[in-house]
Amino acid sequence: MIRPAHPDDLSTVEKIVADAYQPWAEVIGIRPKPMDDDYAAHLAAGHIFVLDDLRGLIVLVPEDGVLYVDNVAVRPDQHGQGLGRRLLAFAEARAAELGLPALRLITNAKMTPNIALYQRLGYTVTTVEPIGGREVVFMRKEL
Repeated sequence: MIRPAHPDDLSTVEKIVADAYQPWAEVIGIRPKPMDDDYAAHLAAGHIFVLDDLRGLIVLVPEDGVLYVDNVAVRPDQHGQGLGRRLLAFAEARAAELGLPALRLITNAKMTPNIALYQRLGYTVTTVEPIGGREVVFMRKEL
């Protein structure tokens, strides 16, 4: 089950994100941007959804005509169990609930396994741009 995060989930959310993204710091040569997000603000805005057993989370931000997938993070010891796919399927259902016809996300160009997963799930690359010392891949999925 996936539910909105509660205030008492905040420290766990921050730990999941830190643990999930730390290995990427060496790969991309810079601290991954999700590690520096304000999760208290996301929580207060109702943007964070967690697996009820707190093995993973997704941050979803409604925008004009699209649902922005700001972050998908799964505890490293839980990788390979389809939890990321489950969270992304939730994002699609959430977008439909909100009447939004598409999802969008960004990721670092060096996170090639993630890009490949998103493409298998129907996301397409819309552009690639250098932003803040990172090569950023913008992706979108029409629903």
